[in-house]
Amino acid sequence: MTTLSDLNAGSQADFIAHLHGIYEHSPWIAQRAAAARPFASLTALKTELQRVLAQASPEEQLGLIRAHPELAGKAAIAGQLTAESTREQAKSGLNLCSADEFATLQRLNTEYNARFGFPFILAVKGPTGEGLTRQDIIATFARRLKNRHADELAESLRQIKRIAELRLNDLFDVRLDFGPGIMQHAEILAGWSDSDYNLTCAYLTSAHRKTAAQLADWMREAGMQVHIDAVGNVVGRYLSDVPGAKTLMTGSHYDTVRNGGKYDGRLGIVLPIAVVRHLHERGEKLPFHLEIVGFAEEEGVRFKSTFLGSTAVTGKFDVSLLEQLDTDGVSMREALAAAGHAASAIGAIARDPADLLGYVEVHIEQGPVLLERDLPLGIVTAIAGSSRYLVSLGGVASHAGTTPMNMRKDAASAAAEIILLVERRCNQGEALVGTVGQLHVPNGSVNVIAGACTLSLDIRAAVDAVRQAAVDDILDGIAAICARRQIDYQLELLLSARAAPCAPWLMAQLAQAVESVGVEPYALLSGAGHDAMAMAAITDVAMLFTRCGNGGISHNPLETMTADDADIAARALLAFLRHFQPRP
Repeated sequence: MTTLSDLNAGSQADFIAHLHGIYEHSPWIAQRAAAARPFASLTALKTELQRVLAQASPEEQLGLIRAHPELAGKAAIAGQLTAESTREQAKSGLNLCSADEFATLQRLNTEYNARFGFPFILAVKGPTGEGLTRQDIIATFARRLKNRHADELAESLRQIKRIAELRLNDLFDVRLDFGPGIMQHAEILAGWSDSDYNLTCAYLTSAHRKTAAQLADWMREAGMQVHIDAVGNVVGRYLSDVPGAKTLMTGSHYDTVRNGGKYDGRLGIVLPIAVVRHLHERGEKLPFHLEIVGFAEEEGVRFKSTFLGSTAVTGKFDVSLLEQLDTDGVSMREALAAAGHAASAIGAIARDPADLLGYVEVHIEQGPVLLERDLPLGIVTAIAGSSRYLVSLGGVASHAGTTPMNMRKDAASAAAEIILLVERRCNQGEALVGTVGQLHVPNGSVNVIAGACTLSLDIRAAVDAVRQAAVDDILDGIAAICARRQIDYQLELLLSARAAPCAPWLMAQLAQAVESVGVEPYALLSGAGHDAMAMAAITDVAMLFTRCGNGGISHNPLETMTADDADIAARALLAFLRHFQPRP
């Protein structure tokens, strides 16, 4: 087994020899990294190797990519792979391909090389290091064939960095304390879904209640006092021995969007549970109570009402929502009763702000910023405010063949113009985005002009004034479009959430914790909404982001992260807790 001392103390030739095989047939990376010795940690070594690769010339980067073998290609059959590649491909069973699978891979290799001019590269040991299935590899291959050349080049380099990370773990015999367990727990939770085809976990469904029960079990096993409150929040408290101790809160939501990812929200619950288990196993107490809350609802899928769990905790739960109906006509009040919760007890959930030290949430970034900067962690500066509307358009349904174009009152055409208005206007502001995520033509027919159409609006910005100006312009534009097209319209405000800045004193302590695990602190904005937005009403908040793979995609089954990143995030949170100082 190689040690960091071996690398730091040896000659440059020894350094290069130890790292032989980490980057395929490319000793120049280790040669350049040697100048940065001594390395204080394996993380520092990984960071320096990544820096060398990132600063290499385009020709050198392309040469590295081309030094890699095809997956199950001619080299694999002939046994000409490096020892590292042979082990990795075997880990995913590529040496056991069926005739059809091998033929598919050969076809994909040919198409990929023709399109991009270099071999397809994938860290086949996957996010957990345990190996992707052949089916996963083929699906990823087919998906990435659709990428633009520049995007695929960047993704290939990211995959090479992941391969190197895994090879370094093997070289140094690294055993991650937290990451594998966190990933496994996320995988277990993903097994409960409202759908047979994807991960959907809506508020108070059977899958939602099973998820809550599992979280409660894990909290108890980690040494916490646990209960599920009247709104469905799963609450675990790791109690301090200090008399009169106050409470630091953490957590996130366990509901999902339809066809969602495994880590959105849930990472912020299972990761702190892993950290508390670590403390409990060592008999280590904190000078404050630590409360982990698995918030029951944040996404607004079932009742079109977001932050139900966290607004109950802040004492700002809107009781009128109890009469809101889902698509099956079931009210929220009825759903709560069916799940064994008493709506009348929701008011008692509210926390006393005087008892709280703050709220810190760990969350997958849901974007590409950290990925593009080769950073596993980031510190959130603020959470963008959000305005959401449902727009109902009413035109006149008429015959598609007999109604002249200039006499139509086409609700779908009005919707199309509104969508383009949103896109155009939200391209004009800094940290401003606008989305039409839902579009529906009720009772539509191929030969009938749309008489009605509904669409959603989601406008977000880091600065509330910027967001409101965009909202005002878009609503004025909708009025003008509908007047010109003789379309009736109605607007329903679904959400108006102010931007939530993170507390500088908490951010500073997070930065120290991140630095302590060998990662350069990096600050970034959150464009996504989080429970921390609601919690900001009663206490100071902060957020720690973890890197999101697959180009930063989220709210999608392709959402991914690695066990290594989960592990380093858990170590950062542990350091934060051990050195936490209350606000002066």
